[in-house]
Amino acid sequence: MTAYLITGASIIGGEVADLLIDGGEIVAVGNGLARPDGAEVIDATGQIALPGLVDLHTHLREPGREDAETVLTGTRSAAMGGFTAVFAMANTDPVADTAGVVEQVWRLGREAGYADVYPIGAVTVGRQGTQLAELGAMADSAARVRVFSDDGDCVWDAALMRRALEYVKAFGGTIAQHAQEPRLTKGAQMNEGALSGVLGLTGWPSVAEESIIARDIMLNALVGSKLHICHLSTKGSVEIVRAAKKRGLEVTAEVTPHHLLLTEDLAASYNPVYKVNPPLRTQADVEAVREGLADGTIDIVATDHAPHPLEDKDCEWSAAAFGMTGLETALSVVQHAMIDTKLLTWAEVADRMSYRPAAIGQITEHGQPLAVGAPANLVLVDPAAERTVVPAETASLSRNTPFVGMTLPGRVTTTFLRGNPTVLDGKLTK
Repeated sequence: MTAYLITGASIIGGEVADLLIDGGEIVAVGNGLARPDGAEVIDATGQIALPGLVDLHTHLREPGREDAETVLTGTRSAAMGGFTAVFAMANTDPVADTAGVVEQVWRLGREAGYADVYPIGAVTVGRQGTQLAELGAMADSAARVRVFSDDGDCVWDAALMRRALEYVKAFGGTIAQHAQEPRLTKGAQMNEGALSGVLGLTGWPSVAEESIIARDIMLNALVGSKLHICHLSTKGSVEIVRAAKKRGLEVTAEVTPHHLLLTEDLAASYNPVYKVNPPLRTQADVEAVREGLADGTIDIVATDHAPHPLEDKDCEWSAAAFGMTGLETALSVVQHAMIDTKLLTWAEVADRMSYRPAAIGQITEHGQPLAVGAPANLVLVDPAAERTVVPAETASLSRNTPFVGMTLPGRVTTTFLRGNPTVLDGKLTK
């Protein structure tokens, strides 16, 4: 394994120092480090060194929808975005509701070698919401699943949700809820409000999300387990989670990059690239989730990277699939929405996009400070660079990015996974 000397990097946006990587670990941090024989030098002057990013909410589509994404292409996209670990959602075909399927996904990630893949197991059999899946078997498998979600569908049955929370408590697992009351969103196409009426699109009320979050927080207060809220998107949801945390309840929450930046106004174009679940909300909601992320009410940023083949998006709005890609643009969007607005520091970005998601997912090899002895999972980003988003230039199989044509700040130049560069000079290494 080649040794690498990274010189002149700003460590998590602070002190400038050199980093020496050898044997898959960070072996030295300091100024003026000597170059060992055979080591390659990376000049990182003006760049920021961050721990490898961790995404708690990624759709890799394999098995079953390899026309949209595969574990290989999805992790290549992750590496380009600075991610060294991703958690793969269970809405595959077959559904990841057994030990066999989660182990398959985990092994595919290891074989690809671009980012570690940690499968999320389904809460219910087939994600049908009627019977608990093999939670214990998935937890005991080689994939060591600790997070379970029916994401894409809500576990709407309160009794079943309670049983799931009780079951995973035995081994310290987490239930990640897709908060969407289905009876309030039947046929919904976009955020409910004045604009949905003008556009003639069925509205998706905020209360459909907020009511499930409030219910599940109460259930978890009863059970004493671990609850995680996926893709929180409304001002009301932020307020509910904030109140729960003030009570000391064990609940965590995530927000997507697109909900930090984009609003429902984009639906006026009828361009299905802006159709997503939960829908883009109002400017007031955007400001609320930014504030929630800044003050720690919202624990993490998670991409909800949801690739779709062209035919599922290049059609009329009502027939189009919900979802957006996001792995390669996530850090730039966070820089634009949170760093450049002075709502977060780079150290806080490391917390929200590496340390905390790794802690929620209960992985120790990722989400570690850039210190001697830590695994060499890290990313270098040039904050002064700008780039215009061109879908054809992405590593993902799918092109449904909502940021097409936008000029975003920041550029990932280098990504290391266990001391091996997966991205150098902004390009994949293999």
